[in-house]
Amino acid sequence: MSQTPISFPPAELTLREQIRVRAEHPETADKVFLMHDARRWSYRRFRDEATRVAHFVLGRLGASDEKRPPHVAMLLENHLELVALFGGCGIAGATLFGINTGLRGEVLAGVVNHSRSRLLVVDDKLLPEVDRVRAELRTVARENIVTLSELRRCLDAEVGPAEAARPYPDVVVTPQTNLMVIYTSGTTGLPKGIINNHFKLCATGVGVSMNTGMHRDDIGYACMPLFHSNSLFVGLMPCFWVGGGMGLRERFSGSRFVPDCFEYGVSMWNYVGEPVHYVLAAIEKEHGGDPERIRREVTENARNRLRFAIGNGASPVDIDKFTAWLGLDDMFELYGSTEAAISTFRRMGDPRGSVGEITDPNVKILDERGGECAPAELDAEGKIVNYDAAVGEICRKAPETGLFQGYFDNPDANSSKYRDGVYHSGDLGHVLVRNGKRYLFFDGRTDDWIRKDGENFSALQVARLLSEHPDVPLAAAYGVPCAVSDELLMTALKLREGASFDPKEFFEFCERQIRDGGMDRKWFPDFVRIVPDFEYTGTQKVLVRNLKKVHFDPRRVRDPLFFRERGDSSYRPFTPADFERLRAVFRAAEREDLLDR
Repeated sequence: MSQTPISFPPAELTLREQIRVRAEHPETADKVFLMHDARRWSYRRFRDEATRVAHFVLGRLGASDEKRPPHVAMLLENHLELVALFGGCGIAGATLFGINTGLRGEVLAGVVNHSRSRLLVVDDKLLPEVDRVRAELRTVARENIVTLSELRRCLDAEVGPAEAARPYPDVVVTPQTNLMVIYTSGTTGLPKGIINNHFKLCATGVGVSMNTGMHRDDIGYACMPLFHSNSLFVGLMPCFWVGGGMGLRERFSGSRFVPDCFEYGVSMWNYVGEPVHYVLAAIEKEHGGDPERIRREVTENARNRLRFAIGNGASPVDIDKFTAWLGLDDMFELYGSTEAAISTFRRMGDPRGSVGEITDPNVKILDERGGECAPAELDAEGKIVNYDAAVGEICRKAPETGLFQGYFDNPDANSSKYRDGVYHSGDLGHVLVRNGKRYLFFDGRTDDWIRKDGENFSALQVARLLSEHPDVPLAAAYGVPCAVSDELLMTALKLREGASFDPKEFFEFCERQIRDGGMDRKWFPDFVRIVPDFEYTGTQKVLVRNLKKVHFDPRRVRDPLFFRERGDSSYRPFTPADFERLRAVFRAAEREDLLDR
C-alpha cells in the first residue's frame, strides 16, 4: 500500500473546491470513493452527482434571501444520495440541516421549523413520521417534501443524468459559508443546532487524517449515522481529505460489521462505545467464542484490512479485545464534541482508560466556583483517592472558541456555552499527570446532560416525557455508570398519591412515547427508582446530583428499584443479587470503581 500523500493542487478550503480538485486529479478522478452494497461512485462520479443535486436544490429553492434562506433538511439513513446531498449543498452554497432519524412528533416538527428549511429529503421508511406532523411544518411546502426514491427520479427529470457534463452553479461560496448544522440536545427546549462552516469540515478532515496517519489506500466504514458529527468529522471527511474510500451501511448492525469490512476492504472505522461491544458479541456468537476460530476466520483472514479504529466511549477491556480480534495497529479513543472546541486523541502508550493527552494549555478542569481542580492522585490499585477535588467540568479558558462557531439561531445557548472567557463543555473529567504531560479522563455529563451510545441529550427533556404518564407528577432523569460505554439512563419517579408502580405498564408507556410521543429510543430508561419525594435545592429544583451519586446501588438506595435489559418486554425488580451480577460485569470491564465513587 502506498503511504505517499496525494499532492492535490492548492484550493480554497471549501467542500465545493475540494470536491473539484479530487474529481480532476489523475490519481483520484476514477478512484472509488463511495460504496454501498453493489453501488460504486468514483470521485468524478461523486462530483457529477453532487453537482446535479446542487442544481436541483437551487431550482427547488428559487430565490434566496434572509427571509427565505437556502436551507435544506434531511431525515435520512446512510445512502450514497445523503453524501451527494451534503456535497450538493456545499457546491450550491446552501446549508444542510442533519436531523436525527429518531426524532418524532412535536420535537421533529420543531427542529424542521427551527431550521427554516424549504426543502426536506426523507428516507421512504420515515415518511409516515413526517406525515404525522406535516400540518405543523411552517417553512417546507408540500411539494418540497421529497422522499429518497422521489429524489432519484427528480434528479433525472429536473436536472438530467449524472453522466451529462454540467458546470457548477454560479454562486459565491467561501470557507466561512455555513455548510451544515448538526443538532445536539440542549438542557431545555429543542435540540440545539451547531454551525459547521466549510473551513471547519475541511479542518476536521486535515486534523483527524494527520493524527491517525491516514493515507490514500485507507477505506472507512460509515455505519454510524452521517447526520451526526462522529461519522462526518472522524469518518467521511478524513477519508475524503486523503483521497481514500468509504463504505456505507444504512445503520449499524453488529452481525453485518465483519462481512461489510471484508467486502469493502475497510481499513479504518469510526465508532461510539456501545457498538464496539455489540461487534464483539456478534463475533463471539458467530464463532462460538472459540479463540482459535476467531483468530483464523477474523484476525488473520486474508480479507481483513482493518488498521485502526477511532471514536469514543469504549471500555478499556473492549478496546483490548477489539484490537486483538480485529488485528488493529491502534485504537484511537478520543474526546470531543460537535462543537469541536476541545479535542484529544488517545494513542498507544497513553494511560489506560484515558482519552489522550491535553495538548492545548487553555483546557482546564474547573470546579463549581471556577477554580482549577487538582490533578488526580491514585492509590496502589490505580483508583482515584481525591475524586471530589480532582473531578470537575472540562473547560477551555481562552479569548476565542477554537473551531466552535456557535449555535444556529440560538443566542442564549451561545452565551451559556461561552461566558466570561470560558467555554463550558458540560462534561465532567479529571487529569492525570504523567512525565509532565496531562492526560484527560472522561467522567460523564453534568447533571443536566446524559451521554449514551455516543450521543448527548437533555435529561430534562427525558424527564418531561416521562412525566406525561398519568401516575407520574414528577420525574428526574440522569446518567448512571455503564460497563461498556458512556452512561446508562436512570429515572426517579414520584407517583401520585394512591398510585402504585406497574413495571409492565410503565415499560409499554415508554414504548408508546417512542412510537407516538417524540421520545428517542436511547431515552428509554434502563433503571427506575420509585421515590416518596425528591430532595430539592434552595430554588426548589430537584437535587439530581445526590440521585446520580448513589445510582442503582441497593446498598445506598432504600427505594424500590427496577431495571430492564436487551430483549425484555417489562421492567423487573432490581435486587442485591442483580447488583452483584452486574458488578462482576463492571469488574471484567475494569470499570468497577464507577460503582463505588
